[in-house]
Amino acid sequence: MLAQLFAVMAPVLVGASIGFGWIRLGYGYPTEFVTKLVFNIGTPALVLASLANAEVDPDTFWRTLATTFLVLAGMALASLGVARLLRKPWQVIISPMMYPNAGNMGLPVALYAFGKEGFTFAMTAWVANALIQFTVGMMMATRGNPWKTLLRNPTLYSIAISLTLMLTGMSLPAWLGNTVHLLSGLTIPLMLITLGVSLASIQARSLSSGFLFTLCRVPIALALSFAIAAWLGLPPIAASAVALQMSMPVAVYNYLFAQRSRREPEYVASLVFCSTLLAFVYLPLELAFML
Repeated sequence: MLAQLFAVMAPVLVGASIGFGWIRLGYGYPTEFVTKLVFNIGTPALVLASLANAEVDPDTFWRTLATTFLVLAGMALASLGVARLLRKPWQVIISPMMYPNAGNMGLPVALYAFGKEGFTFAMTAWVANALIQFTVGMMMATRGNPWKTLLRNPTLYSIAISLTLMLTGMSLPAWLGNTVHLLSGLTIPLMLITLGVSLASIQARSLSSGFLFTLCRVPIALALSFAIAAWLGLPPIAASAVALQMSMPVAVYNYLFAQRSRREPEYVASLVFCSTLLAFVYLPLELAFML
């Protein structure tokens, strides 16, 4: 079991450590370029490659989406109590509570933990999370009209194409499928390296509050995920994939959103930093229970 857990966590730890060490050694990293590359090409390709030809029961797929949406709603409600506990405005806490790092960290862990079948459900949970994060979350963080930014988000279009292909039973042409599969391969490694770069670049403060936040958030996410999954009758592997994704540490995007909305970005940076550090402690415990 220990060897299996290490095999799951090692790629994530090594990938993030490369980015972290790269910055600490004083080397430059084109974060803006890599982020645009992953956001505009890698992530849409990964969505298409993972979902368009996924062999998954449509009913289970939709129930997995519904489970994730309900968990996100539950996390939004729970943020009111956590905000009171931490003595912070709910507007500061709600995004870190709702949006986990289901992309940079969640997808690699799910891939190595659950294999191809479980990865499809993890990707489904990430799709639901991304739909809310890049619509509702972006609207809350943007000062002014966010529709122009939303319409330029290629991931939303790739999600729409994937769902259309799944519902109609169609598939991508061979040449396009091969191209998408090739491009999707760059996404997860770059996500992990950029995660390490982000952690090395973030100036974290309020560490004690960050650790307390994580100790509150993770049990709530797990409890909601498994309870709602049981209520909707998800198979165990789908329930575990959703629970794993929703209990991931706070996404770095929350820090960017906090900067954009000017809602205590330094504090949110502490939540990102502390939750990611603790993830290397609690994730092996979660996986030992799930596997």
